[in-house]
Amino acid sequence: MALPRPVVVVGAGVAGLCTALACAPRPVLLLSRGRDGAGSASVLAQGGIAAALDPTDDAAAHARDTLAAGAGHNDAALVRQLASAAPEAVAWLQGQGVVFDPAAENDGERLALGREGGHGAARIVHAGGDRSGAVLIAALAAQAQRAAHIDWRGDVEVDALLLRNGHVAGVRIGTTGGAREAIEADAVVLATGGLGALFAHTTNPAGSNGAGLALALAAGARLRDLEFVQFHPTALAAGGSTLPLVTEALRGAGARLRDHRGRALMAGVHALGDLAPRDVVARQVWQAQHGGPVWLDATALAPGWHGAFPGVMAACAAHGLDPRTQPIPVTPAAHFHMGGIATDGEGRSSLPGLYAVGEVACNGVHGANRLASNSLLEGVVFGRRLGAHLAQRPPVLRCRQAAFELRERGTGLGGSELAVLRETMWHAAGPQRLAETLAQAIAQLRPMAANGWEARLADALLHATLQRPCSLGAHWRDDAPAPASARLAQACG
Repeated sequence: MALPRPVVVVGAGVAGLCTALACAPRPVLLLSRGRDGAGSASVLAQGGIAAALDPTDDAAAHARDTLAAGAGHNDAALVRQLASAAPEAVAWLQGQGVVFDPAAENDGERLALGREGGHGAARIVHAGGDRSGAVLIAALAAQAQRAAHIDWRGDVEVDALLLRNGHVAGVRIGTTGGAREAIEADAVVLATGGLGALFAHTTNPAGSNGAGLALALAAGARLRDLEFVQFHPTALAAGGSTLPLVTEALRGAGARLRDHRGRALMAGVHALGDLAPRDVVARQVWQAQHGGPVWLDATALAPGWHGAFPGVMAACAAHGLDPRTQPIPVTPAAHFHMGGIATDGEGRSSLPGLYAVGEVACNGVHGANRLASNSLLEGVVFGRRLGAHLAQRPPVLRCRQAAFELRERGTGLGGSELAVLRETMWHAAGPQRLAETLAQAIAQLRPMAANGWEARLADALLHATLQRPCSLGAHWRDDAPAPASARLAQACG
């Protein structure tokens, strides 16, 4: 007799936690590398959640800004759904225990609304100043630990998917002790985050290395839009690979980018100036660095501004900087992946039984360039939506005698090869790209593909980047033009 199995959710960032919570009462096995959500990119998120909460703002304007930032490559219907669901998502998070920052003239209900790049209005709510991600994770993790339907196992790594008759039917995990275990599942949800750690400079933690994407690639799931990698323009230029983020909200508060001569970097470049979409600002910083260092100058802000930016202050202090009196050295860094496992609005992939949500997924909502503070929002809205879908989905009854087919991600690269891969990706697939450099990178990494899954994933991204012949959003080809209209953008394939 076949028995129903739990839903397995892989990843405990915002998207994974929201999915797991919304699955109730269906049993969920939540698997994560760390414990309590620690180690996820969500924890490091300084930006807040975009939502049209001001009476002078509305969801239609939020959607228009999202589509503009995405260069017309978005799924417009899903964008409208995301923007419309944002206010309720904020209210739901408050119900989960998230305390958002109140407005200065607080009447007991109004929240402080900040403005970030690409937004035509102030619509960003924060929690704990620039520590929104950590506050969200703490609240959601506490709810997941109390939820009777969730069994949370930390310190494990999913290294293979189990397929039965063409359906994803479970996962194989490895523990810190080296043991391996096959776990059957009614459905598998990948919520494993992005791949920023495949680049030499990133704002992501080391675990954001595309491991979930590599699992899907090995299993034969369809991927899409891999070439669209967002580079945040203002990471702290502190050396090393994982760089502290200097939140966009600081520019929203009035900080200005300056080149090595002290000139306003964004003057005359874009109508929104320092708050132009991230791809525009990142390219300007990238180009200006050829002449010398680039700085973010917050020294002219009103006294006391630093109280709203504890994360920025701590990161600067750790490197001997006081941004109240000194400009902050900044550099672009890989920040967010708009591409991923191809899914529909319910999180379904091309493989029956396999779902994906959050940064590892690509349903088209972000298009060619994510609008600031839409990522945590995406995780909440589409995580809850996927969880509700799975809660209502009839259990899949499977025969115990049917054999599994194991689809392994494979071994990873050694330290020296991984360092070479990251540098190669940075120079070939960074904020500005050339066909010749991309082809050279593909040839350079090809021998590594037999040794590590990171090289196979990087190869897929490089090929996607080479095969898109024009510039679009965060994908900028120095040797190809940008489309002049949305119609041309749709034809840019």
